[in-house]
Amino acid sequence: MRLDLVLLHNPERAHPGDRSARHSAIRDAFATLEEEVAAGRVAGYGVATWAGLEEEAFTLGVLLALAAEAAGGQHHHLVAVQMPVSLVMMTPIARALHGRGPLPAAADVGLRVMASAPLHGGELPGMVGQELADLIRPSLTPAQAGILAVASCPGVTDVLLAASGAPHWREAADAVAQPSLTAAKLRETARYPSSFTYRS
Repeated sequence: MRLDLVLLHNPERAHPGDRSARHSAIRDAFATLEEEVAAGRVAGYGVATWAGLEEEAFTLGVLLALAAEAAGGQHHHLVAVQMPVSLVMMTPIARALHGRGPLPAAADVGLRVMASAPLHGGELPGMVGQELADLIRPSLTPAQAGILAVASCPGVTDVLLAASGAPHWREAADAVAQPSLTAAKLRETARYPSSFTYRS
């Protein structure tokens, strides 16, 4: 059996206050994963982070360099990054709309970009009024509007979400099947007056 993808989970939490030790730990983990790839047990690996890229506990460039070191050259198997993107966590979307931040940077080097927590732990539908949902796209529910906004973000290749049942899954699938929002519509959404606390 071979795993398609293994994610190193929240490495920003390792060695608080010691960037060098944190980077060494990430490189060591990557080296182990490269060994698993060589043995045929893993196809590729990535980093799943909540705040590491936004708070620059590490950068995408650092992760790529550490992967190259672990592999002994540029032919490494770091293939994905995962981070939260939602209408509540708008900073990644706002930066991506200007071609900045980890989302477009990861996409530019061919990494799979996985957006986690698109509904902010299930809280988002209760925070988005129908007026905002209609601004994003009329006829969508607040949950669908939130998912479509994330799926439309430049650089995002996958949207990760949990569904409590088949109806929720179908609702999410219908949202992702919609035509992507334009950059102008995403910017308008980002400027919408709301009570959300956006991360800066």
